[in-house]
Amino acid sequence: MTSLPDRPAAPTVLQPAPQIDVAAGTQRVRVGSPVGGLEIEATSDAIIAVRWVDDTADAVAASGLLAEARQQLVAYFAGRLKVFDLPLAPAGSPFERDIWRLMCDIPYGQTMTYGEMADAVGGVARAVGTACGSNPIPLIIPCHRVLGAGNRMVGYSGRGSVETKRWLLVHEGKLLL
Repeated sequence: MTSLPDRPAAPTVLQPAPQIDVAAGTQRVRVGSPVGGLEIEATSDAIIAVRWVDDTADAVAASGLLAEARQQLVAYFAGRLKVFDLPLAPAGSPFERDIWRLMCDIPYGQTMTYGEMADAVGGVARAVGTACGSNPIPLIIPCHRVLGAGNRMVGYSGRGSVETKRWLLVHEGKLLL
């Protein structure tokens, strides 16, 4: 079984997925990035989604958690942030949440394979790949740091697919041979 390198635990913590109060709803903010427009969605307490969008114009100014999330993403893309420190509450099965939690522990500029992750949680590589593909908070939950057997570049659910994954890993200083 492969273990993660010794390092302090990532400050990003997955909280239980919230029951969304339809009346209170969620808020969204958009931000431009080198990999395309992104929309961050949050409740008042936690980030619940990041998705690719075509238009990055915001109708309203962000405040609180959304402003902090936007600021951290901008800092990440500028090379000034290596670990996100945001409350996250992705909706998913217990297995998916275990995989996403493990992804948060992969250090900036490092990778794990689907098989190594499967060994770490007692699952199978294909199920890990499915969980990676259903990650509702890409970039912040760094599914781009998960590679195929032999460190092969395979699949990425974000816009631009493998090319976006490659860009993110090169941005983090991970040289791919």
